[in-house]
Amino acid sequence: MAAMKPRLLILGASGFVGSHWSHAAAERFDVIRAARHVPGDSAGWLAVDITDPASVDAAFAAARPQQVTLLAAISDIDRCQREPEVAKRINVDGPRHVAEACARTGARLLYTSTDAVFDGTRGYYREDDAPTPPNFYGETKARAEGIVGELCPDALIVRLSLVLGCSATGGGNSYLEKVVGNLRAGNEIISPTYEYRNPLDAGTLCSFLLELSSNRTARGIFHAGASDKISRFDLALAIARHVGADERLIVPQTAPVPGRAPRGRDDFLATDRLAATCNTPIPTCREVLDRALSGVDLPVARTNPAP
Repeated sequence: MAAMKPRLLILGASGFVGSHWSHAAAERFDVIRAARHVPGDSAGWLAVDITDPASVDAAFAAARPQQVTLLAAISDIDRCQREPEVAKRINVDGPRHVAEACARTGARLLYTSTDAVFDGTRGYYREDDAPTPPNFYGETKARAEGIVGELCPDALIVRLSLVLGCSATGGGNSYLEKVVGNLRAGNEIISPTYEYRNPLDAGTLCSFLLELSSNRTARGIFHAGASDKISRFDLALAIARHVGADERLIVPQTAPVPGRAPRGRDDFLATDRLAATCNTPIPTCREVLDRALSGVDLPVARTNPAP
């Protein structure tokens, strides 16, 4: 008789990364998907509010997971800055409730964090560098990292810069889908020339998550991203070129916009530790773009804004 797959509870499974991870993880795990607002076809889903410890406990009791992935968060940087209490409740208190449930039940936690725990002034960050968040979003994620590490010493914390791709279930709101949607509408996309990131496509990210989740000796913080970096302007421009949109729709932004939460200028996440732990090769930005843009086109007439 074949061995049963370990149960994996994915909190935030309805999101962009969650839609991909739910499919990829099914290779090795019995996946239980959970979200605050479950899809219309909710068969096999659990409704859970991570800000409510009773809701978290109920989900753990129903799923009885051996492993848990926490993706649920509020990642709108400007909203976090405007609504710090909401951001704290979701991004700090929520992970605490989940980590407490994992510690109590013995489930192993994988928590996804962000490059925004760094202010981007150094341009190169390793896992053991002290967080220097430039905004309240980054502060909440740094605080959650500390809570997870303290309550669950065997937890995996995976910091991400920018994940590229389209939702695996359709109707997503990822960065790539937003850019392509605006290009289809002929809208200008103002993109910073001075913000650099090392993005990762969703498929490669899932390969890394699968390896880390299956490796019982892996623990602590891992940086996941491309081996090189690209500016947000050049990234948007590359997307426009791929789908055949007018490149003049990508407008350079050369200075921060007043009133918005500050962002890191160069948050490059060094991936040496990930490369030493996983067999999946660290891709270049070009490889990330090719994978993320595979099958993405612009089935509308080319837009030509006035010169």
